[in-house]
Amino acid sequence: MPIEQVTIRTRDGDCPSHVVTPASGGPWPAVVFYMDAGGIRLAMLDMAQQLAEAGYIVLLPDLFYRYGPYGPFVPKEVFAGDFRAVLRPLMATTSPLKAAEDAGAMLAYLDTRADVEGHKIGVVGFCMGGGMALATAGTYPERFAAAASFHGGNLATDASTSPHLFTDKLKAEVYIGAAENDGSYSPAMAERLEGALTEAGVQFTTRTYPAAHGWMMPDFPVFDPAAAEQGWSAMLALFGRTLHGGE
Repeated sequence: MPIEQVTIRTRDGDCPSHVVTPASGGPWPAVVFYMDAGGIRLAMLDMAQQLAEAGYIVLLPDLFYRYGPYGPFVPKEVFAGDFRAVLRPLMATTSPLKAAEDAGAMLAYLDTRADVEGHKIGVVGFCMGGGMALATAGTYPERFAAAASFHGGNLATDASTSPHLFTDKLKAEVYIGAAENDGSYSPAMAERLEGALTEAGVQFTTRTYPAAHGWMMPDFPVFDPAAAEQGWSAMLALFGRTLHGGE
């Protein structure tokens, strides 16, 4: 898959990003791909390529651009030590609200590309990116037709910027893929999010996978190939019916 490296100017600085496109044809619908706390690395690019192979232009921004240079990290090595000490300083530089603010610049960039099909796009986020996907789709409801979160954490909290507070503006169809026994997304939090989605009249689907937090990431120790395949099927079905008119 062709991969471009671009720099997108946001209100807070220059955000290095990758754009992955299908090998041929076009134009294609666009999807914004929000990384996990492990940052930009080969596994992220591989996942973006997998999505591009399904017929999408994939925009993968480096959400840690405010921090400065880092990594790339090898998750299995990071998780073997004090991963919170390593990742927390980077995570502190971003949030669902900041990602949603940055999305305005991402949309402006995508609008300059002649190979992007249509006005509506999709967004997917993993782990910390899950809440960012919901916040982004709620901030730009006229642009996002689909939003997916896989093992997203802290999706419904008491914080004033909690992702579940964006649900009343959502027009996107939403998919929430949760992990079993996930301390960052408890049953009570799931109930709170689902209640907010229902009250807002959002079309949504939720599923708790028989897998651990992070199961979708191929370079995580908890990667679960069978559950990941099911997650990918759900994601592609969501984008297929919302961005391709069901084709």
